[in-house]
Amino acid sequence: MFIAMNRFRVAKGSEAAFEQVWASRDSHLERVPGFVEFHLLKGPEAEDHTLYASHTIWASRSAFEDWTKSEAFRAAHKGAGDNKVMYLGPPQFEGFEVRQTVGGK
Repeated sequence: MFIAMNRFRVAKGSEAAFEQVWASRDSHLERVPGFVEFHLLKGPEAEDHTLYASHTIWASRSAFEDWTKSEAFRAAHKGAGDNKVMYLGPPQFEGFEVRQTVGGK
């Protein structure tokens, strides 16, 4: 498995608008081969921003890379630059290959 994360520093006061953008967008993920799961995570607050992360789980790194080169990716990210006012800088990407998983009962 492969986990792809983007961290977003969302300007104070823009949290509700940021969450609405994510809730209302068509990600196209459910139709992408190798896609497993998506989470939008809200993290700690700082003086000038709230930290968020998008977290997707993929069957493999190659499935994720294929997604980034697809029409579905371009459609899902269309107009993403329209919301720059909400962010303190660009998102920070982090990719991880899963080495161990412990499941719950």
